[in-house]
Amino acid sequence: MANQPNPGGRRYAGLDPAERARQRRAALLDAAQELFGDRGYQATSVKQLCAHAGLTERYFYESFRDREAALTAVYDKLVDGLRGTTLAAVAGHEGSADMVPRGLDAFVGFLVANQRRARIVLVEVVGVSAALEARRHAVLTEFAGLLGERWLSDVEPGTQRRLTTIALVGAVNHLLVDWLLSGRTRRPEELVQACAALFAGARDRLVADG
Repeated sequence: MANQPNPGGRRYAGLDPAERARQRRAALLDAAQELFGDRGYQATSVKQLCAHAGLTERYFYESFRDREAALTAVYDKLVDGLRGTTLAAVAGHEGSADMVPRGLDAFVGFLVANQRRARIVLVEVVGVSAALEARRHAVLTEFAGLLGERWLSDVEPGTQRRLTTIALVGAVNHLLVDWLLSGRTRRPEELVQACAALFAGARDRLVADG
């Protein structure tokens, strides 16, 4: 378990120990996002993270139990940004015809706009450990739940609605993995168009089936 900063102690450069610890953790998170996103998780050591952040390893273990904990923290930070961006884009448009295009444009755009974000969220966290796989599954399941609540609220909740939203989230995820690993040659609007077509077809079938 990471060491906890001492809340007492004297101030330095106008900051108390807890504030300095937060700054160090933020610097390490920035370093982790950059190095995991450029070199990859497996190719990045704690020593490299610390050197990039300009800190000693002592301060790394002040914030993180190990390298995987740093990866999980970066992943959670990016997922928070992805969720917030997507929800902000659809706010006030729930149930409207443009909700899906707006949400997909925000979701896809958040990842496509930054290769490091995309690599960490889509590739680097895969298969690292059972704990991180459980976390990744929970994130995908959460997005499927949001899709059902905000886009398919007029469809009877049940097995088919749940399976459909999970399938759609998985399809979007894999489409983005393909975009990333195939050289990022497709334009964002092409990705959104393909996803929107899947969503429209899935909704039509659910409605038709009652």
